[in-house]
Amino acid sequence: MPEGQGAARSAPGRVSAGPAACPSPRLSAAGSVGSAGSAGSAASAASPAPRRGAVCASVPQKLAEALSSQYGLVVFVAGLLLLLAWAVHASAVGKSDLLCFLTALMLLQLLWMLWYMGRSSAHRRLIRPKDTHAGARWLRGSITLFAAITIILGCLKIGYFVGFSECLSATEGVFPVTHAVHTLLQVYFLWGHAKDVIQSFKTLERFGVIHSVFTNLLLWTNGVLNESKHQLNEHKERLITLGFGNITIVLDDHTPPCNCSPPTFCSAISQGIYYLYPFNIEYQILASTMLYVLWKNIGRKVDSQQHRNIQFKFPGVMVGSVLGLTVLAATIGIVVVYLIQIGRSKTKSESALIMFYLYAIALLMLMGAAALFGIWIYRIDEKSLDESRNPARKLDADLLVGTASGSWLISWGSILALLCAEARPPYTWFNLPYSILVIAEKYIQNLFIIESVHREPEKLSEDIRTLRVVTVCNGDATPLASSCLKSGAEAVDVVSLGSEIPHVANGNMRLREGCGREAGEGSREGAPSPACHPRCLQGHAKRRVLRNIAAFLFLCNISLWIPPAFGCRPEYDNGLEEIVFGFEPWIIVVNLAMPFSIFYRMHAAASLFEVYCKI
Repeated sequence: MPEGQGAARSAPGRVSAGPAACPSPRLSAAGSVGSAGSAGSAASAASPAPRRGAVCASVPQKLAEALSSQYGLVVFVAGLLLLLAWAVHASAVGKSDLLCFLTALMLLQLLWMLWYMGRSSAHRRLIRPKDTHAGARWLRGSITLFAAITIILGCLKIGYFVGFSECLSATEGVFPVTHAVHTLLQVYFLWGHAKDVIQSFKTLERFGVIHSVFTNLLLWTNGVLNESKHQLNEHKERLITLGFGNITIVLDDHTPPCNCSPPTFCSAISQGIYYLYPFNIEYQILASTMLYVLWKNIGRKVDSQQHRNIQFKFPGVMVGSVLGLTVLAATIGIVVVYLIQIGRSKTKSESALIMFYLYAIALLMLMGAAALFGIWIYRIDEKSLDESRNPARKLDADLLVGTASGSWLISWGSILALLCAEARPPYTWFNLPYSILVIAEKYIQNLFIIESVHREPEKLSEDIRTLRVVTVCNGDATPLASSCLKSGAEAVDVVSLGSEIPHVANGNMRLREGCGREAGEGSREGAPSPACHPRCLQGHAKRRVLRNIAAFLFLCNISLWIPPAFGCRPEYDNGLEEIVFGFEPWIIVVNLAMPFSIFYRMHAAASLFEVYCKI
């Protein structure tokens, strides 16, 4: 049997990545050997059929994508209305109604995940396409950590229900149990199927995945609302200490009307719940983003090019790590002092605000300078960008810009309040440079991250590539190796890749990855090409500097995530914005924008970790 026919007959047994009418590479190669004219006419005659088939096949998939997205939005809007009704104490809507709705959504998602995993297990021997960019190992490790803390939070909620069981509905005990089971199964699902590119039951899977996305978004919104209510109550209690007595303080309290059997136990649980909410919030939004990438990958044709494995390398980043850890330790100290001082008295509250503003101004200036230096390094390094279609990378960039707009909104509000206020206490002037730097630092950092993730990955070390080119020009590898490779680590790399370096014979050699073409042009012109200049130390120094910048910014973003996540929010305690805009309008702005600002820091830290591993 001819080889081309055998390949054509075995094709239906596989999962096809393209239209069935497309000829295989072997058949086209055989045709080109026989007759170029007949192959060209056959290709032109067969080309309209796959094009029409591809168009016809894409129409129902686009409709399914539109229908599933609209279904998800309907579910999300319904959940938001229930959350709003509970938040404003609507008479006909109670907390039990909200928890029943969220529990039903989680149970439906559990059924879909069990069905999907059962079907995948039954067909585990089939070779399925994978998106190697989605669901990185460090990302799944992060969501596992946040999920573990979320389960601890659920256990505390169960203990809270037991303490107030006399006056709480059964749904408040069922919800945390269901949420814990949902968390366990969802993490297991994401570990095993986050990279899947679904090619069967695509319409059904679109609805299942988008249902999971918006279920996690509603759980995230519920956590944000509970945490914001707690922060707002604390803010109202200590705002009077700053001298703003004209603001009416009405606590929005959802405490059960009965007494807890051990009061100290219930008080400790209640405080512990709100300290764990930031981790639960990060878990829910991270799970929704991973599921969204899975939804975008349904029916996608994956490129045959494999993604380079990202490895964590610690050597060479001592400066960035030490500076970042110093910032992290200082931030924890600042937050502790701030929470102790704020609300004690007017003088202590003002000193706590000034301390926070001065520290944040210095830190934001350092972060902006580091990101600017990294962008400058990229500007002088002429290198092509990776423009291939990548849903995970596009989502990361969109989330960076979208979530940064939350803090930009608050910062512009603070700037306008300071400019328009009639009376400005001395401590409020520190808010002006702080707000300007928040806007500028996030703008510069977004540019650095987005360009870093779009840089074309190097298939071969730049030092080794330069070594090959210079070896061609000089005709002798020994002097170059002794003059360029000073460190032992670089020498080991050259020895390990010695099998890949072609042998020199009479000054001529054949190079890979385009280096030979540059060397050949230089030899024909009688002068060495620009690539033949020894730049091995410069390339290593450039990567080391970029790694230090990424490590420093990574730790700084984690440091800046801590203050707002654990109650250090000068946007609440400053007090000037409430006078200019009014208490209720400004609180609404802060409560809407603050969750996005908090998520930005954690997402930026995750993106910078990926940048660090990629450099």
